[in-house]
Amino acid sequence: MSDEHRATLRYRERAFDTPAIKILPGEFYVTSEEIALTTTLGSCVAACIHDPVACIGGMNHFMLPDSSGERNTSVVSSSARYGTFAMELLLNQLYAAGASRRRLQARVFGGAHVLPGASVSHVGKRNAEFVRDFLRRETIELVGHKLAGTDALKVCFFPATGKTWVKPLPVSDVGSVARLEVEHARRIRRQPTGGDVELF
Repeated sequence: MSDEHRATLRYRERAFDTPAIKILPGEFYVTSEEIALTTTLGSCVAACIHDPVACIGGMNHFMLPDSSGERNTSVVSSSARYGTFAMELLLNQLYAAGASRRRLQARVFGGAHVLPGASVSHVGKRNAEFVRDFLRRETIELVGHKLAGTDALKVCFFPATGKTWVKPLPVSDVGSVARLEVEHARRIRRQPTGGDVELF
């Protein structure tokens, strides 16, 4: 089941002149390769989790903490657009690759308020609160974060080393990030395995 959520978009990240994999909403990737995992965030959250001894790491990108309020919950529990599943999926893949729970270190980003309208003003906040609570419950050390605020972010994570580079995007790009998040939500809403999703 995890293969359908595994990121596949490879490219060359110019900022570091290195091979990279782009993590889109609802995707994840776990590896020990010398590559960068990258994503762009607004109200979504990405968790970057690393085992410094096994030199394995992974990133996910989720849109909402859980499927609360969904009209059809029969299949949404297996959608990586939700933090509850995305985090479990990422951890399970890390363990399968040889990572140890007691050594895991997490860096988390996103959860900003970039979406227009009062009805979505708490989406980013809910995502940020969820990921903090999840890591606390799982006793995974949080070693770095940039959560909430109003900045859209570009994140580059190097899973073999745990190094992370985070860049706030220009104000002119915030609107486009918000629009991409809304468009992606509409697109996955139409997928047959996603149920009915009312995000915004």
